[in-house]
Amino acid sequence: MKILGIGNAIIDVICKVSDDYLLSNNLTKSTMKLVDESEFKKLLSTIKIEETVSGGSVANSIVGLSQLENKVGFIGKISDDKFGQKYEDGLKNEKVDYFYSKKKEKLPTGTCLILITPDSERTMCTFLGTAGNINENDVDIKVIKDSEIIFLEGYLWDEGQPKSAFEKAIQNANKVAMSLSDLFCVERHKPDFLNLVNNNLDVTFANEQEIISLTNAKDFKDVIAFGQKSKKTLVITRGAKGSIAINKNEVVECESKKDLNIVDLTGAGDLFAAGYLHGYINNLSIAESLEKGTEMSSKIIQKIGARLT
Repeated sequence: MKILGIGNAIIDVICKVSDDYLLSNNLTKSTMKLVDESEFKKLLSTIKIEETVSGGSVANSIVGLSQLENKVGFIGKISDDKFGQKYEDGLKNEKVDYFYSKKKEKLPTGTCLILITPDSERTMCTFLGTAGNINENDVDIKVIKDSEIIFLEGYLWDEGQPKSAFEKAIQNANKVAMSLSDLFCVERHKPDFLNLVNNNLDVTFANEQEIISLTNAKDFKDVIAFGQKSKKTLVITRGAKGSIAINKNEVVECESKKDLNIVDLTGAGDLFAAGYLHGYINNLSIAESLEKGTEMSSKIIQKIGARLT
């Protein structure tokens, strides 16, 4: 297998809201907030659902890689319930090998409310459900060793069972890529993430905010210096400023696409990672990989949701 994704198995529930809706519910725009089941149900009862999709950050990337005709798989914990079956069917319909045997869990399948404001920014409220209880027994060593590279998400890193699953995957992988996922995520786990980037990851994906926070950089020159010192591949998205990859002394930049009809930024980073990893596993150059990532993210932000087709 080319790439195995391991992440939170979350059903995405996509809705359009006003800025006032975020304010009245004490939500910070463009961030991800973990909520309990009752808060999730309360929010859901006040808005109109546009679409539901088998999601989760890494799962979105894995589907993108499958659509680029790469052989891929995914491990994520679901419950044997309505959303769990929908989740599994959704991945299989996208030709993703799903390496998890669901059973009835105490908590339901995880759900993410994606709130899209008129400026196309997305604010996420996530009820992890059973996805947050992934443990090392859910991670199949043989599947990991049979994969050229595994792709992890920072969202998965949490104390206890998820952390043990994460570490088991890294210890048995041929190569490891990871997305830092979210600014709050970085700030919660900064020492651990810094250690992972410096010592365990072959490829790290981050946006500009996340990498500046992680490295305590004063400006972007400090980020570049950090990337060159780490001796690993650091791939950073910078919004309208494009993207950049740092690999030892090689620094490659790629411009963003212009004049796009942006309707929803959901999945932009996930599909960028899919495009870059497609290049990485198919021996394209860093510049070509950045271009593929840019192409994928440019397409996804011109439609609602995190699926190209």
